[in-house]
Amino acid sequence: MNQDTIRNLKRQYDQIPVPPEAKERILLGIQQAKEENEEEILTQKPQNVTPLRQTKKGLVRIMIKRTAATAAAAVAAVTILVNVSPSVAMAMGKLPIIGPIAQIVTFRTYESSEGGFEAEIKVPEIITEQGSETANKAIEEYADELIAQYEADLKASEGEGFQSVTSTWDVPFESEQLLSIRIYTELAMASTEQRIKIFNIDKTTGNIVTLSDLLKGDQEKLAAIGENIVAQMREQMAADDSKSYFLDTDLEDSNFKGLTGEEDFYFNQDGRLVISFDEYEVAPGYMGAVEFTIPLDVTGEF
Repeated sequence: MNQDTIRNLKRQYDQIPVPPEAKERILLGIQQAKEENEEEILTQKPQNVTPLRQTKKGLVRIMIKRTAATAAAAVAAVTILVNVSPSVAMAMGKLPIIGPIAQIVTFRTYESSEGGFEAEIKVPEIITEQGSETANKAIEEYADELIAQYEADLKASEGEGFQSVTSTWDVPFESEQLLSIRIYTELAMASTEQRIKIFNIDKTTGNIVTLSDLLKGDQEKLAAIGENIVAQMREQMAADDSKSYFLDTDLEDSNFKGLTGEEDFYFNQDGRLVISFDEYEVAPGYMGAVEFTIPLDVTGEF
């Protein structure tokens, strides 16, 4: 959440009249919540979830794991935010807690429908105790690029043609330190194009983690991972004639030459490193976006 938004929310909050005794209880509850920090806010397949309050701004749900004092504090904090700003309420409608020190929201959704053109682009935002301005700026810039391209295509179409852009996000991996946000975009025109962008955030700093950062600059390991990907490509093509990758083609500039350290990645449920490539990046368009799971004997333990 950027500083302008925070200041605006604080300004709106300060203008809300609160009885002194109620304010004292709220502040006490918030302090207790900070100390215990054991609540989880859920929106996806909630279990044992207690609905807190139905307001005009939306339904906020919270799972309580510890004391009633924690529950009271969470109710106070969440209700204040929901009532202060409709934009906050809309964002919190998509709010899951991702571990004890980070959470992610759909902060805004770009929607457009004109003739044969339509778009729905959901833009996530990360909130960490240490702040996530750098990561959020990168995510917003990526979303703005998608929006700008759509609007340029819409303008150039002069009311003719068809285009559909849908962009959503999910969380493929989360640990005590690392949070991965995967943005999946589908662009449909005469054919369908898939784009995948993964942002990995260090929850202890709020900064983006690149593949090179993950490997701590180990160029030998980076090269070994690239060689394993080439081996997987060749193995797939040998086993299935329909598989094709940019290896040994006449277009030398298009051939896959290894990793740079800036590739998209995440960890799967087994803790294996997965390298992700956009459509056309390492294979013909009909292959779509492709991923390669790297064995532990190549990466070692992280």
